[in-house]
Amino acid sequence: MIQADALKIPHVSHGFFTREGGNSRGLFASLNCGMGSGDDQDIVRRNRGIVAGLLNVMEPRLITAYQVHSPDVIVVEGPWSADARPRADGMVTAARGLAIGVLTADCGPVLFADAQAGVIGAAHAGWKGALAGVTGRTLDTMEKLGAKRARTVAVLGPMISRAAYEVGPEFPARFLDDDGANTRFFTASPKGGHQMFDLAGYLEARLKREGAGEVVNLGLCTYDDQSRFFSYRRATHRGETDYGRQISAIAFL
Repeated sequence: MIQADALKIPHVSHGFFTREGGNSRGLFASLNCGMGSGDDQDIVRRNRGIVAGLLNVMEPRLITAYQVHSPDVIVVEGPWSADARPRADGMVTAARGLAIGVLTADCGPVLFADAQAGVIGAAHAGWKGALAGVTGRTLDTMEKLGAKRARTVAVLGPMISRAAYEVGPEFPARFLDDDGANTRFFTASPKGGHQMFDLAGYLEARLKREGAGEVVNLGLCTYDDQSRFFSYRRATHRGETDYGRQISAIAFL
């Protein structure tokens, strides 16, 4: 797993996990943690057990939601079964010994912590959720549990980079209609009429505008680093039938 210095704080355990070190094979090799993939579910549970162990929690207390590319954020008070996952893209908790995580394969994972308040958060931020405000809602929900956004650290994990994220002619308008200054997150693609989108840059700027106390971008690209990360877009370009998901998770112990 990859860790951020900004989250190496007392009583906080976290990791941006790679695809390495698990039990899955083939397209899912090897630490696939996505229950929604076509991988063997028992193997996925074993992989999630590896992650839970490294975070110092029990496997049933490693929690992920049913992600739907929304701005919806929920407060987590205890574990649920895989079949009872609520639909949400952000989670916040003040419960000890509970790891909350997000699954990605190009979208942006963001982990949050206000160590003083004992409140943590995790957000899955693809372009839809990012534009709709999932990061700001995560900060809002953390504050309802006693956190202060000015004290909160937010770390952006591995996601697709601008160099690999080509979008069609209709795409930029969604962001430019929201804020004309968003033009800085687009550059011309070699393909006529297309643009390259900087998702990480957009998220970093948005989190700063939303008032997060410290924002860290690890600058890791899922598309380019095939040995360490799953990538939906890379799998699509290769004509592969499925893809794995890496997990990013945080716990307050």
